[in-house]
Amino acid sequence: MRTPFDHLWNYNDPAGTAARFEAFKNEIEDDLNLTLQLMTQIARTYGLRQRFAEAHEILDEVAHNLSLDPDFDLVWVRLWLERGRTYNSSGEKKLARPLFLLAYERAVACKADFYAVDAAHMMGIIEPPAEQFRWNELAISAAEQSADEEANGWLGSLYNNLGWSYHEAGSFKQALNTFQKGLRWQEKHKPGQEMEYIARWTVGRALRSLGRIDEALTIQHQLEAHYAAKNNPGGYVFEELGELYLITGNRQKAASYFEKAYEILSKDPWLQKNEVERLDRIKAISLG
Repeated sequence: MRTPFDHLWNYNDPAGTAARFEAFKNEIEDDLNLTLQLMTQIARTYGLRQRFAEAHEILDEVAHNLSLDPDFDLVWVRLWLERGRTYNSSGEKKLARPLFLLAYERAVACKADFYAVDAAHMMGIIEPPAEQFRWNELAISAAEQSADEEANGWLGSLYNNLGWSYHEAGSFKQALNTFQKGLRWQEKHKPGQEMEYIARWTVGRALRSLGRIDEALTIQHQLEAHYAAKNNPGGYVFEELGELYLITGNRQKAASYFEKAYEILSKDPWLQKNEVERLDRIKAISLG
C-alpha cells in the first residue's frame, strides 16, 4: 500500500524532500486520495524542521478534505500518524497518544500492515516504560509475521527501540541481545548503510553499561575510523569515547574526545532544546 512518491523521502533533508513532494503534486493532481496522502508527508517535512504550526495548517487542510470524502482509509491513517508525530515532536505527547491509537486501529482494520507497524512503533516511543515493551513487541511480531516486505523493513528500527526500552529499564543484558539482533538484521538487509553503523554504536553503548569497557572501546574506535574515512566526524562516537576514557581514568583523553563531541553536538537543534544539561556536561569535561 505504499505510494509512488514515498521513495522520494530523505529524512536527513526534509527541505529537499518537501521540494520533491511539491513537484510531484502535478503528477497526481487528478487523484484526491494520493494528493491528500502526499500532503500528510509534506506536513511531516515541516514537523522535522520544527515548523509545527505550518505542519498543522497542512494537516488541517487534509482533515477538511476528508470531511467531504471520508472513505480514504490510508489518508485517515496517515493524517493521524503525522498529526500525532507533530504533537509528539512539539512536546505534546498527551495529544499524540489517541491519534496513534486511532491510526493503529484503522490500519489493522484495513490490513495496511506497514502503517499498523508504524503506529505501534510510535506508541512504543511515547508510552511509559512498561507499555513501551508491549507495543514494541507487538510491532515486532506484526512486522515479522507480515507478508508485506515493506512492513518487514521496520524490524531494524524496532529492534533498536526495544533495545533502548530494555536499556532505560536497566536490563542491560537484554538490551545488548536486542541491539545485537538489530545489528545482524542491518548487516543482512542494509549492509554498509548508516543504520548498520548506528546499530553497531548501540551494541558498544550496551557493552559500556555492562562494564565491558575494552570491547566497547574497540567498537567505538572502529566507528571513529569509519567516519574519519568518510570525512564525516561522528559526534556521538566522540561522546561515547569520552565516556569510556572517563571510566578508565584517562581524563586527558576523555577531555579531548568531549571537546570534539561538543564542537559537533552543540550545533544540533534537538539537543540544544532537549538535552541542555548533557551538552553543558560535555562542555565542562572538555574544559578539564
